[in-house]
Amino acid sequence: MRRGMVPDLVLTALLEGPAHGYELMDRLEQFSGGTWRPSPGSIYPLLNMFQDSSLVQSSETDGRRIFELTDAGREKATERRVDTFGASFPADAEDHNKLRAEMHQLRAAAQQVTATGSPEAIEQAVAVVKGARQALYRLLAEQ
Repeated sequence: MRRGMVPDLVLTALLEGPAHGYELMDRLEQFSGGTWRPSPGSIYPLLNMFQDSSLVQSSETDGRRIFELTDAGREKATERRVDTFGASFPADAEDHNKLRAEMHQLRAAAQQVTATGSPEAIEQAVAVVKGARQALYRLLAEQ
């Protein structure tokens, strides 16, 4: 995700209606076709900043802080929506989803090796992951 795009994306996600931070994270992940999910550390400070700027208001519902666009926030989100999503996410999200799924599986396998593997197995796993990283950079260099 390009730096500076996240505030516009969060405001645009709020156009779908009030939500708490994790709901917004889910919406943004869906908008991106699964290729990007913001962290709580990026969402909640933005929501607080928007509240300070009177772009959103919050209320407590079932123990959760729900954020909703104000009239000024809705106007800004509508302005920024037109050019936000088209340029933000790759056109072919399916390929990106495949790579992301494989990365999750790689991480799970690495965690299993770390948890149950011998020191030698862990050393070999480090070499495998290092080789994979280097191979990915070679792919980029060949483009």
